Formats: sequence, structure tokens, C-alpha cells
Amino acid sequence: MNRILFEPGEIKNGIATFGGARARHVVSVLHGEVGQTLKTGEIGGKIGTGVVVAISGADGDLPEVSVSVDHADESPRPWVDLVLAPPRPRVMKRLLPQFAALGVGRIVLVGAKKVEKDFWGATLLKEEIYRPLLIDGLMQCGSSILPTIEVRRNFRKFVADELDLAFPESLRLVAHPCAGSQPPPSGFGRLLLAIGPEGGWTDDEVALLEAHGFSRYSLGARILRTDTASVALLGRLMP
Repeated sequence: MNRILFEPGEIKNGIATFGGARARHVVSVLHGEVGQTLKTGEIGGKIGTGVVVAISGADGDLPEVSVSVDHADESPRPWVDLVLAPPRPRVMKRLLPQFAALGVGRIVLVGAKKVEKDFWGATLLKEEIYRPLLIDGLMQCGSSILPTIEVRRNFRKFVADELDLAFPESLRLVAHPCAGSQPPPSGFGRLLLAIGPEGGWTDDEVALLEAHGFSRYSLGARILRTDTASVALLGRLMP
């Protein structure tokens, strides 16, 4: 954890008291002590610092830490949104913290032809399951702006009827392997990146995306797994 994040309701009169994994990290990894300054922030809000004012149970398995927080700085903002044909749930579970850490703002999960049908019944789609994964990614990178997840199972309807309203001004790229890699675009504002399923976009899906302003973007001729491709693409395109 590079920044301890709190839900808004956890901060009362400028004091946040917490246990669990965050408190164990402060005690065991950061060797926290009263008077120590930590990097802290409020989920969805500002970031800053917190000074440890109390530690209890430090010698046991369930420590509790209280910090006095001062959050006056703006968090780094997301720079990219994803139209994502989701991979298998176990792969998606690995990806969500990385998406948050790499600066993704909105994730629209779409029902492309090669998406496995059982994905839509996955418990991972429940907010109480995916939200902690996203928060873990934020605490790693030091940001506080939580990505949002939306589900659009009808890919064609979403692209044809909703996409232009949802993302009116974004530079649009669709990841699609081809011979030769390309340099990252320069001088763009917010990016909208479409990443296909494990089996790739179909030709019809790519054509539909291109008809709605997407340009093909490739890392080269190699066919990559969704998790590898996603992280490589975001790392290469990150401004």
C-alpha cells in the first residue's frame, strides 16, 4: 500500500480509525508508531497525509490504528476508459486492481461474440466483490478516484445507441493485432480503448467500432492473452 484510503464515513471529526489489512500493514510493514506521518486519502475525494494518534493491539492479530487526516490535494485523475469484452472471471479478478492502478476511469463490460457466456453469472460482477479489488489498486498507485463498472451485454446496441453519448469527445482506439507495432498517439485528452475477449474481436465487431470512430491500434503480430495485452496497452499508451 502506497496510500491508505478511507471510505468517507470512516472519517469523523478529522480522525479515521481502522483495523483489518490496512492496520496490519501500518503496524507490520510500515512499523507504525504514534506521531508517524502516512500517505492517506478519501475514496472518491482528496488525498493528503495522516498522522498516527493511537495504535491498539499492535502485538496481536487484530491491531487498530487511528490517524488525524489532512486531505487538501487533488488526486491524479483517470486518463483512459475501457470498452472491455471480459475474460474469464479469474483473469478479470487479477486485472481489476491493475486497471485501477493504471488510471482507468470507466469500465464498460460488453457482450462480444467470443465472451464466455458463464461470465455474466459470475459473482465478480457484484459490487461488494469487485470494489475491494479496485480499492487495492488505488492504494498501490496512490490515487483515490475509484473506477466505475457498467455492464452492456448487447455489444451492438451499446456501440450503435449509447457509445457516442457516453464518450462524446474521447480519442478512440480498438486493440487489434496486426503486423508491425505503432507509436502511442500524442496530445490526446481522454482515451477510450476497446479491448477484445480471449478469442479476439470478430471482423464484424471491429468494423462496427471503426464505423463509430475507433482506429486500430496494435502492439504487433503476437497474439496476447487479455491480461497481458491490457497491461501492455495501458503501459504503452499512458501519457
